[in-house]
This record gives sequence, C-alpha cells and structure tokens, in this order.
Amino acid sequence: MITEATPSFIDFEASSLDLIASYPIEVGVCLGDGSLHSWLIRPHVIWQDWSESAERIHGISRSTLEREGIAVREVAQGLNELLAGQVYCDAWTFDSFWLHRLYRAAELTPSFQLESVSMLLTSPQVQSWPAVRQQVISDLGLPVHRAANDALILRETWQQVSQPAPALQVPGQSRPA
Repeated sequence: MITEATPSFIDFEASSLDLIASYPIEVGVCLGDGSLHSWLIRPHVIWQDWSESAERIHGISRSTLEREGIAVREVAQGLNELLAGQVYCDAWTFDSFWLHRLYRAAELTPSFQLESVSMLLTSPQVQSWPAVRQQVISDLGLPVHRAANDALILRETWQQVSQPAPALQVPGQSRPA
C-alpha cells in the first residue's frame, strides 16, 4: 500500500472495449484538491473503431467528438500541465492502453505514471470498495460513464475507504478527549 496525502485520479471513456482497435474519446481528471478537468478527444485520423453499444453507455457520439473534440496533442499537453508523479485509475489494463494510445498519437510522453487505485488500498479496503463506490454514486447523484464524474467518484470512494475505522467503545471505559 502506498500512502499519499491526496492523490489525483484519472478516467477514460473509449470508442469500445476492444484492446486492439479502441481509442480514448474522453479523459477526466480529479486532482488532489478536488478540482475536475475533462476533455472530449477528437478521433485521430487513424482511429476508426466505434461501438454503438459503448455509445449507448457513455452517451457520446462520434459526430459530437468530431465537432467538439480537442486534438490529441492538445489533450496530452493539457494532461502533462496538470499531472505529475503517480495518478490513479480503477481499470488499469484499459486505462493504460488508452493513455498509451493518446500519447502515441500526440507524439508525446506522459509527465506522470498511471497506477491502479488498488496500490493505495489494504486488502479490507479493496473488499469494501464496491459497496462504498455504489454509495458514493448514490450520494453524489452523478451519471456514471462520463470521465470527470468517474474520476470524482474514484476520489470520493478512495477518501471514504481510506478513513480510519472509528474506535470501538468498550463498555465501562471512557473515551480519550
């Protein structure tokens, strides 16, 4: 387990879940101070993969990306301006693939290293993660499968699972002041 005061979290939405052809379409970051940043990513000319079922999940159309998306180089530069050191995600296999695909198309190198959020957690915290995450989603009332929202959900879930458990009160003993 790594101890870090308040880490930054990142999440990607993608054209599909195909780990050969897919590419990132949106990236969201929640910094340690809680500030959110996100970019819709204009598909690079060689990126052709598209999944209608993925579109139904995240709600972002390819035409929206072509019209409103930011060029891959500009997105990668923006991430490099914001992030350094370790940045955490909850789907490392997919997120690292999409991060690599973004930076390769941008012809840049990330200024940060991607790690799984599980590196921040103890075994009991990993076990409590799914239930706490569902409660955070309910409490925040945000739609999931949008990158900035999911990065915020990651941060809030991490904060809740990493809080120390309250001390048990033993009958007949007073609590320290």
